[in-house]
Amino acid sequence: MPDHLPGHLPGRLRELFLDAGYTVDGVRERLGDVAATALAREETVPALRATRDGDPLGALIRLWWLGVPVEAPGRLPVDELAAAGLVTVDGGLVTSTVHLQPWETGGYVVSDRKVRPGDPALREDHVVGAGGASANLAQLVSRRPAGRALDLGTGCGVQVLHLAGRAERIVATDVNPRALRMARLSWALSGVDGVEAREGSLFDPVAGERFDLVVSNPPFVISPRGRFTYRESGFEADGFCRDLVRLAPRFLSPGGTCQLLANWLHVGGEDWRDRVGGWLAGTGCDGWVVQRDVQDPAEYAELWLRDAAEQGTPRYRELYDDWLGWFESMNVTGIGFGWITLHDSGSLDPVVRVEELGQRVELPVGEYVDEVLAAIGATHRLTDEELLGARLAVAGDVMEERVGTPGAEDPSRIVLRQTRGLRRGARVGTVEAALAGVCDGDYPLEPLLAAIAELTGESFDDLRVKAPEGLRPLLAEGFFHISQG
Repeated sequence: MPDHLPGHLPGRLRELFLDAGYTVDGVRERLGDVAATALAREETVPALRATRDGDPLGALIRLWWLGVPVEAPGRLPVDELAAAGLVTVDGGLVTSTVHLQPWETGGYVVSDRKVRPGDPALREDHVVGAGGASANLAQLVSRRPAGRALDLGTGCGVQVLHLAGRAERIVATDVNPRALRMARLSWALSGVDGVEAREGSLFDPVAGERFDLVVSNPPFVISPRGRFTYRESGFEADGFCRDLVRLAPRFLSPGGTCQLLANWLHVGGEDWRDRVGGWLAGTGCDGWVVQRDVQDPAEYAELWLRDAAEQGTPRYRELYDDWLGWFESMNVTGIGFGWITLHDSGSLDPVVRVEELGQRVELPVGEYVDEVLAAIGATHRLTDEELLGARLAVAGDVMEERVGTPGAEDPSRIVLRQTRGLRRGARVGTVEAALAGVCDGDYPLEPLLAAIAELTGESFDDLRVKAPEGLRPLLAEGFFHISQG
């Protein structure tokens, strides 16, 4: 695999792809809903049927995405591609040696060919293509412009395609030299230049440097042994993600942010929030941890054995049993997947929020993640007296749900629910519900509480003490905000 293509070749290929419609939208339209949805599940038969006519776009899809031999599409520079090691030619048929897919940025991503059941076993330095995890991280990352950005564990280079329009300078690292070669091809085909690619583990390649933004889709898979560099680090259990979190603040510029995906263990007798929150404690950064999914040990082992196309192989049972036995030895009850964000706010009183969000959220989170972090930090550092003097406004996307038996004077449950953003729901009491109805940023909280006390007959002194406690989580979660008017 070459480090780079001849200077004219990336531009020629990109022009050919665009002319043929080999883009995300073009492929989806060419395949149709059924075949495109099946392909997202790695089921290729519908896509093969949909591209059997041999038209230029169908041939490109078969060659680069489905990995089957084709007659060379017109204008494809077969000889130059073969010389670069990207295709082989046999009896007039061309076969790709890589997986080359269009990406949502308008660029292209080069990786090793997808491994499907019945294919030879993965090589240890396999370079996986862009997929769901890549898209998840790209949706999470802040859209704020950055001076220097670091893509730690770049793999096929897909995060750089998202950073290219927002960062002035980009450094991308990976422990796998084959991944860096693939990444350079991805960037060249996507028209992205000026990226510094460096080989090494964790932060070793950038020792002594600082960045405004660090992103990472790291090798987070938790397994008995590190067999594949694209997904496993060789660190014990979830130690790689722990060390990545603890080290990251040393490489952040003032005001910098680190955002990554991670897996973590659920261990019997231990709260996972304490485990992961402990990774962030002492970093000096504000932190936000979100658990998006949890799998039991068997589901987890099956997922990653399937990922390596090892289901149905002679070693499947042995590998499966070994994985479960290893989890059992550590009393593992589940494995969590989610996001971790660190922000160097400069505060001497940093705050870490750990939560679980299983619901569908508004994408991209990166459009409003800075607001989420700001709300968490500001609420934590606000005194009760400052809160009582603040002018609160209920967020414009908040709806109220009241549940109760027909004819009852009072509801049995009141829920505030966000219809945008993270779409959180919060069960509240009558005071918080009343405030949600009247807080519009015009009056400080304290006189509003006095009015509520007069209407309900409650003690104003009691409300002054209780209300800040009930409002803090609602402020931190974005149901209310402090008006600056």
